[in-house]
Amino acid sequence: MPEHTYKQFDVELEAIRARVLEMGGLVEEQVNKAVDALISGDITLAEAVIGEDHRVNSMEVSADEACTQIIALRQPTASDLRLILTIIKTITDLERIGDEAAKIARYALKVHESDRIVMPRYSEIKYMAGLALKMLREALDAFARLDVSAAAAVARQDMEVDEEFHLITRHLITYMMEDPRTISTFIDLMFVVKAIERIGDHSKNISEYVVFMVKGKDVRHTTLEELEKEIL
Repeated sequence: MPEHTYKQFDVELEAIRARVLEMGGLVEEQVNKAVDALISGDITLAEAVIGEDHRVNSMEVSADEACTQIIALRQPTASDLRLILTIIKTITDLERIGDEAAKIARYALKVHESDRIVMPRYSEIKYMAGLALKMLREALDAFARLDVSAAAAVARQDMEVDEEFHLITRHLITYMMEDPRTISTFIDLMFVVKAIERIGDHSKNISEYVVFMVKGKDVRHTTLEELEKEIL
């Protein structure tokens, strides 16, 4: 392959990596806004998040088509092929995080219906959402810098998000048992915390793809200890 063709290939790869990070930035913004809408009761903001979900979907389709074209025209091998496969997997998880953001926004609308009797405190949910958003930011940063150590740190943080999920779920069940008037609202909040937990899972997936891209090893469905051993 002539040198100018190699350079053009590198430009194409860099452009599609930039698309992934742009999509990641949009998804992070969507999650932030959805959680803010839930906590503040900002109906307009919640509706905006739901309305913007199509942008995330469109970016996934566009990036996926670009990857397919590169595979067809360039027939990448080794690390270049791993990069393309990593991008395809990553944009799928980013799109699903976008779906979870829209889900949180829809539940924000339900929770703040005018006839709701109970308005809950959101400190635990806000804290858990902060953990999941930190995971997403660090997973995207690991992707941008090809940093497998940072990827392992994201996987460790997923355990904390899972613990918060179980803690909040137990609290919500206790509240519902103590006061049946809270049941409708708190069931909706249980779906919210599940969506946040899923955002953490998808962020962990993205971090694991970074290990695959750099090391050529699929570390999905492995223990944290096995993952950390792999990156050493």
